[in-house]
Formats: sequence, structure tokens, C-alpha cells
Amino acid sequence: MKSKSKSRIILCGKAASGKDHLRKILEGRGFNYGVSYTTRTPREGEIDGKDYFFLEENEFQDLIESNFFYEYVSFNGWNYGTSREQWFETDDIFIMTPSGISKLHAADRKSSFIIYIDIPTEVRRKRLEQRKDNADSIDRRLQADENDFKGFTDFDIKINDHKF
Repeated sequence: MKSKSKSRIILCGKAASGKDHLRKILEGRGFNYGVSYTTRTPREGEIDGKDYFFLEENEFQDLIESNFFYEYVSFNGWNYGTSREQWFETDDIFIMTPSGISKLHAADRKSSFIIYIDIPTEVRRKRLEQRKDNADSIDRRLQADENDFKGFTDFDIKINDHKF
């Protein structure tokens, strides 16, 4: 599928940085969110099809093989991906990791506006403690983020204020 000239907003940030908060604000203003596909276990309160499309590993692999995804990455032992239909046809807000952003085609990167939410680790740790995440430990997630975001500079604006 060839890229259309379409503008997109990509939200990027470590765990508990405020990506979902900003996404909901933008959705309230008429933007369409591209719900990611993942092999991660749902967190308490997450809804399939709204928060993520939760898949088994074999289902995700079948979608890779059928060229379903525009981009997909492995992060902290789980797979995440954005469908071609979402990217090219239906949605204009996405949440991605630095690894996912690195897979954007050059023309798609030029037409995308990347917002990097980079708030203090202490604030993120407190938020993660309140989440009751049965999918991952806090320390493992914080370390995975440090590894994934090391040297990340491919963004258009950075938000450092956790009270935004």
C-alpha cells in the first residue's frame, strides 16, 4: 500500500508518562486513535479493541506473515504493531516506541508530528505503583524504557512537565 499524504500525530514516552492522557484529550478534539495490536497480557480494566487488540503470539505472527502491519516491534518480551489500514486509512493519532518510530518510511516521518513526553522517573514510578499492573514488574518496565529510549532524538516537541 503506497503512502498517502496524510498528517499524523505520534505520541511517544516511557511507561506512565501521560501518553494515554494526551491521547484522550486529542480524541476529545476529533482525532482518531490507532489502537495497537499486542501480545501483552491485558492490565486490569483494559478493554480489547479499545485499549489494545490483544492477540496470542501465533495470531500476531500470522499477521506479520500476511503483511498486515505497517510497523511492528518487540518490546520487553511482547509484540506491538500498527495495521496498514489504521496507518493509511482510518487513524491519525498513534502511540509508538522509539523502535516503532525508526521504522517509519521517510515520507511518513515528514508528515508526522512526534510528541515526546519525558517526565521524571520518580513521577512515573509512583504512577506505575498505582496501576496494579499484572503484566510486568515496575523495575523491569523502568529498565526496559531506559534501554529503549537511550539516545532517542527523533521527535518534534518534548513535554517535560508531568502536570500538562
